[in-house]
Amino acid sequence: MKKIEEYVRSIPDFPEEGIIFRDVTSILQDADGLQLSINLMQEKLKDIEFDVVVGTESRGFIFGVPVAYNMHKPFVPVRKKGKLPCETISMKYDLEYGTAEIEMHKDSIKPGQKVVVIDDLIATGGTIEAAIKLIEQLGGEVVKVIFLMELAGLEGRKKLAAYDVDSVICYDGK
Repeated sequence: MKKIEEYVRSIPDFPEEGIIFRDVTSILQDADGLQLSINLMQEKLKDIEFDVVVGTESRGFIFGVPVAYNMHKPFVPVRKKGKLPCETISMKYDLEYGTAEIEMHKDSIKPGQKVVVIDDLIATGGTIEAAIKLIEQLGGEVVKVIFLMELAGLEGRKKLAAYDVDSVICYDGK
């Protein structure tokens, strides 16, 4: 079986010159790559006690749901503003150019619940930092944050320094 890194398609000079885009779709489009990615992320939870998995829109859903399913845990989606039908809480955060806003249902996390956050990629860490703030606002405790890929050169871990953060693949660059 191939190593997980071998399933990642690297696209030079996208979205701009000098950037190497790490494409997760090449993992998803290969049955072995998809299964391996889920297994490797799930393996990082073998000694972690938790109650619920949270994933951010949209690729956090792709990786978070199978982990939650396999471990018989509920899954809570964090969505872009305006996509959830019930009462929500929201958080604005900064992007490289502008701002974004995410939200989750007010009743999705119970006080004292231990939460694992899963996403496909950590770059600057802004989205996950905002998601963690929402979880904590509802009384949840984030016990682990897992990414399939990490772009270490963008230093997203600094924003998440207070948390147990792990990634399956780590690229030194941006």
